[in-house]
Amino acid sequence: IKVGLEYVAPEDVGWSSQKLEQAKAFAEKINSAAVMVLYEGKVFISWGNVATKYRIHSIRKPLLSALYGIYLGRGKINLDATLVELNIDDIPPSLTNEEKTATVSDLLKARSGVYHEAAAESEDMVETRPLRGSHPPGSFFYYNNWDFNALGTIFEKVTGAKIFEAFKREIAEPIGMEDFSLDDCQYSYEENKSKHPAYNFRMTARDMARFGLLYLRKGNWNGRQIIPQDWIEKSTTAYSLINEEMGLGYGYMWNVVKPGAGFSNILFGGKGGFYHTGVGIHTLSVLPEHKIVYIYRYDTDAEFQDPGEATIQLVSMIMNARQTK
Repeated sequence: IKVGLEYVAPEDVGWSSQKLEQAKAFAEKINSAAVMVLYEGKVFISWGNVATKYRIHSIRKPLLSALYGIYLGRGKINLDATLVELNIDDIPPSLTNEEKTATVSDLLKARSGVYHEAAAESEDMVETRPLRGSHPPGSFFYYNNWDFNALGTIFEKVTGAKIFEAFKREIAEPIGMEDFSLDDCQYSYEENKSKHPAYNFRMTARDMARFGLLYLRKGNWNGRQIIPQDWIEKSTTAYSLINEEMGLGYGYMWNVVKPGAGFSNILFGGKGGFYHTGVGIHTLSVLPEHKIVYIYRYDTDAEFQDPGEATIQLVSMIMNARQTK
């Protein structure tokens, strides 16, 4: 059932339209493709091409994390299973015995210790990838496409479900995504690097907003528990510290903003939250204490220049447009 999102005037939920107009002008200046912000599930910002399907790049990771939570809740997934138990390997140079002791949980945290080449790696990932065997499984965080891609393979192997079909059936349809289509999803193989493909989604801002709202509601949609609540909590808990100064950690395929530090103090009044970004810089953020879902899209199908810090400035302008109550 496709359920329309509820749209309200900014003043209805405590924001200043006048200040938001300045933020909108700035969003246009930095070539934003679409911006959507929801407060208590109501859309009060909907700028740009909110119905255009752009590649979500790395935001594919929290989508798979959600599926892990659903199937874990059904007893189909064991987070303590090791790669050797699951018969997961890769093209030569194959995984070592030590690498094969990595667990599903290690991969979800990007702490596998497997530094094999992977599909869809960015230049930065390649440059910062540690040497094979340099860290035992579970001991070190590295944002690792090998982990994320192998998790796709593992999910399909242990559940018997295909990622995109499962996402459509378990999440997109129950929460009323209006634009989601299997035709916009594809596996991305680089078989000279790894046997595990990346899994690419295209989505609209308004469908991503629904996904964020599902997390804001702790996995519950109109009385139906889609994702187990304890998984929402576990997966958005920081298991690694990425940047102490900015208060950034990493959970199960989610970036976590720790309260009372860095980003939290600069942007969110000291309150925490969780988010994921993708190339360009696509963003899906959930700020539970503020009751906010924030979606930012950029047209990475055309030639583009990453707006960088300007996207943080935009968030600041939107947060500062909130009227004190």
